[in-house]
Amino acid sequence: MGDRGVSDGELVTAALGGDPAGLGVLLERHRADMRAVAVARLGYGPGAEDAVQDAMMTALRRLGDLRDPEAVGPWLRAIVRNECRMQVRSARPAAPLDRDIAGADPGGEQVLERHALGDWVWHAVGQLSEPLQLVLVLRHFGGGHSYAEIAQICGVPVGTVRSRLNDGRRKLAEVLLAEADAAHGDAGSLARRRGDRLQEMLGASVKGGLAGVVADLAEPGMVMAGWWGAVPDARDLLVRILSMDAEAGVRERVADVSATTRFTVMDCELVSPPWDPTHCPPAVLWVVRMQAERIAGIRLCHPVAA
Repeated sequence: MGDRGVSDGELVTAALGGDPAGLGVLLERHRADMRAVAVARLGYGPGAEDAVQDAMMTALRRLGDLRDPEAVGPWLRAIVRNECRMQVRSARPAAPLDRDIAGADPGGEQVLERHALGDWVWHAVGQLSEPLQLVLVLRHFGGGHSYAEIAQICGVPVGTVRSRLNDGRRKLAEVLLAEADAAHGDAGSLARRRGDRLQEMLGASVKGGLAGVVADLAEPGMVMAGWWGAVPDARDLLVRILSMDAEAGVRERVADVSATTRFTVMDCELVSPPWDPTHCPPAVLWVVRMQAERIAGIRLCHPVAA
């Protein structure tokens, strides 16, 4: 789709219909204004560029929430301002949009459009390499983790996180163009299915039968990593850790689940027992590497923003 003579509303409609050219033209048309907002608030430097890139990813995920397609310019600039505020507050920039940015609750048709757009994006994310998938999911599609948290989770420097995110965004755009006409799986269904199976495992740690559930879900050579290091053939270790937590009265509440073909990322709240309220940290992140829908590796992390 060409730029000349095409309104913002027409580009939004085309993008929601799965037209990657429409989406690309829309974002490029407003990039300069978005960058101007970021520079005005954060000054020149990587922070402003990050805000623009994060805003574009947020817009990609939330385009179906836009109430008035012709107002996409102010909407995009509002997203940039939100990203800048989050940076200044050292919060998580990829958190859900404020109500005034997202607009009113979408109707049935918009929900279907947003669902289709989300499947297209998730399909494209699934085509990237594992390191790029993971940083994109952690930053943009899961809990909106900070650069410092992602560095901790992945065991790499913050500079590497920034580089992988930039590379991932660029390659994601390329894949979106190439995969626009491909059949896209139901991303929401995948996340729910994976989340249900992991919650079944957490429930079995309390109700019983944990060893059998783990044997059913995980590969025999599953690698488990955390603050203790990395351990191969770790199904028994996983059973011991979850059983010890359950016996201590610790409970995990699933807050969010994101999934690609290769990863499941699950954010959980940790609830200490009432008799020992400081027993455990407030949250744990599960990064689960999948192999043919079985668990090949688990990394547990208590993310702490720096």
